[in-house]
Amino acid sequence: MKIASVADIRAHLTAYLNATAQGPVVVTRKGKAVAMLVAVGDDEDLERLVMAHSPKLQALLGAARQRLEEGKGIPHEQFWEQVEKKNRTDKSSGKRGKNGRSKSGR
Repeated sequence: MKIASVADIRAHLTAYLNATAQGPVVVTRKGKAVAMLVAVGDDEDLERLVMAHSPKLQALLGAARQRLEEGKGIPHEQFWEQVEKKNRTDKSSGKRGKNGRSKSGR
């Protein structure tokens, strides 16, 4: 892992972006870490990073965990049965999602 100041990053951005292939680069300001450069291997890596830092998604996941801890969840099998039932209903009625695609994603 490399550590570099904001000024050094500005002066040598391409080199530090290339260095992320070997590991994260910690960016410092006045000696304190303020950011980190990490390599993104593919779109899935990027999506995972974005979702991990999404306050809205984290709030949804936290609320879901709390409901599960309170016993308000449903068993795994029951969830997937409901998803499949909804998909069959949507396909037979021709319902489409907000993006104009069928709700099944096809």
